[in-house]
Amino acid sequence: MERVAAAAIIDAQGRVTGWSEGARLLTGRAAEEVVGRPATDLLAEDVPASAIGAQAGTLALRHRDGHRVELAVTACPVLGPDGAASAYVVTVEPPGPPGVTLAAQAFQTASMSMSVFDLQQRYLRANDASCQVKGVAEEELVGRLYPETVVDGAHGRDFMRHLRQVAETGRPVHYESFTGAPGLNREHAWSIEMWPLRDDSGEPTAVAVAAFDSSEQFWARRRLALLNEAATGIGTTLDVVRTAEELVELLVPQYADFASVDLLDWVLGADEQPMIPDGGVTLRRVAHGSTREGTPGAAVYLGEADVYQPSSPSARALREGGAMLSHVGEPDFDRWLEERNARSPAGRPYRQGVHSMIAVPLRARGTPLGVAVCVRVAHPDDYGPDDAVFAEELASRAAVCIDNARRFARERSTAHALQHSLLPSGLPGQAAVEVAHRYLPCGSLAGIGGDWFDVIPLSGSRVGLVVGDVVGHGIQSSATMGRLRTAVRTLADVDLPPDELLTHLDDLVTHLGAEGSGEEVAELGATCLYAVYDPVSRRLSLAAAGHPAPVLVLPGGTPEFVSMSAGPPLGVGGLPFEAIELELPEGSVVALYTDGLIEDRDRDVDHAVDELRRALGVRTDSLETLSDNVLKAVLPEQPTDDVALLMVRTRALGADRVATWDVPPDPAEVATFRQAATEQLAVWGLDEASFVTELVVSELVTNAIRYGEPPIKLRLIRDRALICEVSDASSTSPHLRRAHAFDEGGRGLLLVAQLTQRWGSRQTGSGKTIWAEQPLPDA
Repeated sequence: MERVAAAAIIDAQGRVTGWSEGARLLTGRAAEEVVGRPATDLLAEDVPASAIGAQAGTLALRHRDGHRVELAVTACPVLGPDGAASAYVVTVEPPGPPGVTLAAQAFQTASMSMSVFDLQQRYLRANDASCQVKGVAEEELVGRLYPETVVDGAHGRDFMRHLRQVAETGRPVHYESFTGAPGLNREHAWSIEMWPLRDDSGEPTAVAVAAFDSSEQFWARRRLALLNEAATGIGTTLDVVRTAEELVELLVPQYADFASVDLLDWVLGADEQPMIPDGGVTLRRVAHGSTREGTPGAAVYLGEADVYQPSSPSARALREGGAMLSHVGEPDFDRWLEERNARSPAGRPYRQGVHSMIAVPLRARGTPLGVAVCVRVAHPDDYGPDDAVFAEELASRAAVCIDNARRFARERSTAHALQHSLLPSGLPGQAAVEVAHRYLPCGSLAGIGGDWFDVIPLSGSRVGLVVGDVVGHGIQSSATMGRLRTAVRTLADVDLPPDELLTHLDDLVTHLGAEGSGEEVAELGATCLYAVYDPVSRRLSLAAAGHPAPVLVLPGGTPEFVSMSAGPPLGVGGLPFEAIELELPEGSVVALYTDGLIEDRDRDVDHAVDELRRALGVRTDSLETLSDNVLKAVLPEQPTDDVALLMVRTRALGADRVATWDVPPDPAEVATFRQAATEQLAVWGLDEASFVTELVVSELVTNAIRYGEPPIKLRLIRDRALICEVSDASSTSPHLRRAHAFDEGGRGLLLVAQLTQRWGSRQTGSGKTIWAEQPLPDA
């Protein structure tokens, strides 16, 4: 709006004779309302006598709408011919916008730093807050160039660059800066506004600057950002030590110049947590870091245990359950620092210039785990209450991650120990096959699985071969694996064929699932492959329940997967299992394994199968070497599932170790076969076993003739034990009974059981076989 001067003419009698447009705008009164009236009618109050005749002063007029208008006026007399004043011209400069004086006062007393620069970056004005920040009076700034008043640095260069930008372009600028200041005891964040001041023509004449101290908001954002970073940066692995290291990496250098994590010993082991003692507490250093390379001056080495006295910040934090702040000059801080310096390696002081520290307990689910300590040296700010709140929040998040890692390590250790105890520690000696085995627990976070293998000696020098895999990981899977392995051994001991054994095992898994909750049913799902090899007939019979087929390598041949129907996994129920039978030449290699060997979400199964064939095709005399070659060729560096591998090379018992006779169903022939058995033992050099063998042959052959069905066969096998077998076509199995004093019979099997190492019966496709084993003489 154009500024218009206000003027009025007042005659010698004090009446208004002239009224300008400016006066109308100023008072709201038109000329016709004022001209001819006494000038005193326009005043808001009486004029003191001392003001009469004054040529300048302040008057208070009454605006047409009733409010007061205070004006600084000037009265200029109009002289007549006689030189006397005949009238007065009263003028007043048009007022500035309302509140100009208040605006100047607001500028000077504003809490934010404000200043005005000319276009050459010289100070024109600086308010009280700006002078306090700079530590100088306004008189010392006005007229000086900005670069002369600051220490050169990134903040000063940015400020100067933005001043020039506003002066040259006339456009306002907003930016943020982070710096210290002579009048402040800590680094501050600033939100800075710069805008041009213009004259009446619109041309820039100066640059105004307002700097708002946003330090509290800045540090709050930094703390929130650290907490967000902690959510993704801490606990990336289920490893206690690595989790502690991630906490230290987050704290240094953003929050501390030195940080350490000390844990109670029980957190690193399997023992239950002890009570926190009222006296000194022993903590073990698991991680520390510093802004200085090599972490010089740390009083405790990594892995070393240290006793913290009751008055120490760490012990107090553990005992009281909250963050402990300490600053230089406080007795507890000075005592702690003196103790650290005394125990520092190589006599070096802990840190020069340490001025503030904070110790915060690591607690998860109400359980104390250890203490994190943060120390500031180069960082100018002392830790304050906000830092304590932040440290407790960060420590609680880190403690949960540490506790999760501890729980995982403990559960994994328990599952591993359980798995190891349930797997065969040493395979029994037998002549049927040469055996090599490998078990590799997975390295994934899922934990130990339920893979297992077994080699079970059976009657008649036969051997049972088992591999299985329980669905899932952890203790539940390991426990289920142990139950299934026990069940397989029990069923194998009654000499069930492979398909029948899997049928009974399937029923067991179904019953186990029905006994538990719905979630446990899925965990009880399993696969299994069971095979029986007979070294006399050189026949291998096998059946599978949802399990991968084995690989067969005949002597001089190429590896091939056995063609067989896998059947449903255990626990599905309702479908039969099919067994197949193979006749193998001596020296054949059979590889039985769990699916973790060839199946992986990150691997192509066909490629893994080709690698398995290629590795098994390499000629080697040692099954141990062959097993290692298979694992190296097929498995990735970090398997995601457990792997069980059972390698067997078949052997054969030739005619020199087996004698067989057909027995006619005539009791008179029993003596003939006792004699034949004695003669065979003489050929084998086992004369010492003749007496017992004659009794066993006599009893078993007599029972077969009396209670069995022809055809009847007698067979002697010289293996690691001396085995006597009698087969007949009847499926009725004998059993022990206690004969009374006057009974004429019923003591035969009891006698056999007492004279031999073990005995039993098994069903065959054409009937049954009764067998008895006795140890070979020492000779």
